[in-house]
Amino acid sequence: MTEKTKDLDIDSPLGPPPPPSSDATTATMKANKGRDTGPELLARKALRAAGVPGYRLHWKGIPGRPDICYPGRKIAVFVHGCYWHRCPHCDLPIPKSHTEFWKKKFAKNVKRDEEKIKKIKSLGWKIFVIWECQLKDDSNKAISEVIIELKKKDKDDE
Repeated sequence: MTEKTKDLDIDSPLGPPPPPSSDATTATMKANKGRDTGPELLARKALRAAGVPGYRLHWKGIPGRPDICYPGRKIAVFVHGCYWHRCPHCDLPIPKSHTEFWKKKFAKNVKRDEEKIKKIKSLGWKIFVIWECQLKDDSNKAISEVIIELKKKDKDDE
């Protein structure tokens, strides 16, 4: 819980979303998708290029269904969009209308992300969170820690 969200009651239901302010907003919101996002595709492309394919997508075998998962190695990767998951690097603004709704929505997203990671770690998995902005800056650098861990696990298996 951050300083900005400590006063919000994020445990109560969110309620209906506010009405869209324009047709453009409606189109933008409908275009958001939960899988095969641009950042996910960048991360997967970089992993394949680095010679570490063999991942599972949104694997149901552990809580939270990570975006990219290596079940045999117990490595899970979440690829987070900066806007919806509130990137600590970007400090993106809250929408100017319906601010209380959006503050609560984003706080709930962050809390859910933290809970997923905690559950998966408790099962002995190594977790990586890669942010959209990191992938856009340098996708190879963004996945470098994942690759190091995968190669380390490969050596341990030999």
